[in-house]
Amino acid sequence: MSLELADWRRRVAELYVAVRERAVADPEAAWNLWRATREGIYRDHPQSPVPPELRPAFRAVHWPYDPAWRFEVTIRTAAAPASDEPGSGLGSGLGSGLGSGLGSGLGSGLGSGLGSGIALQLPMSTGDALSFSRLGEVSLPLPDRGRTLTVYWMAGYAGGLFLPFRDATNGAATYGAGRYLLDTAKGADLGGDVAAGRLLLDFNFAFHPSCAFNPRWSCPLAPPENCLDLPVEAGERLR
Repeated sequence: MSLELADWRRRVAELYVAVRERAVADPEAAWNLWRATREGIYRDHPQSPVPPELRPAFRAVHWPYDPAWRFEVTIRTAAAPASDEPGSGLGSGLGSGLGSGLGSGLGSGLGSGLGSGIALQLPMSTGDALSFSRLGEVSLPLPDRGRTLTVYWMAGYAGGLFLPFRDATNGAATYGAGRYLLDTAKGADLGGDVAAGRLLLDFNFAFHPSCAFNPRWSCPLAPPENCLDLPVEAGERLR
């Protein structure tokens, strides 16, 4: 089991290395590579979150690639919200789960001068809480008006950047508890310019947490401050 898990993480990390390299010249080609390779891993790997009896027929479903959902953003100091209590977000199924990612040293460079250092616990699908801290905020330059998301740093486990979000597709086209955009503890890292404090966010690469496929997984969930008040019709969908 341990060697299988190590192999899973290795293959996911290798996939994102290839994605970052290919996306420099052709982001859509990088997305096609990510989509096809990830589907194969979820279908064939023994550590897949997809239940074994469903793996042979598993096919990932995504919206068509939309370059309008690809951003390079600057991460800035995040102010703690007035309340961390759940209940102000979109959709239902907060207790259903999210979860997965990837590891790089990106967060250590971006973390300089960022974040309050105050530990917080994000809501979980099941099991013990995990500790995070707010690393900073990013602004999404959307056509009607900008929106803000908080980027977290995982305090325990392997450390790493973590960016979960919810939006108006949750509970219908996507999982009720939201999706992940970055989870660098396990490899889901789209890159960025460390020296400039910038991150690459491409919502076409948004993916469901392991709990969306199997409730036995325990996953941190997107808190109310990361709920977008519009549909993000990019990335992985359930139907």
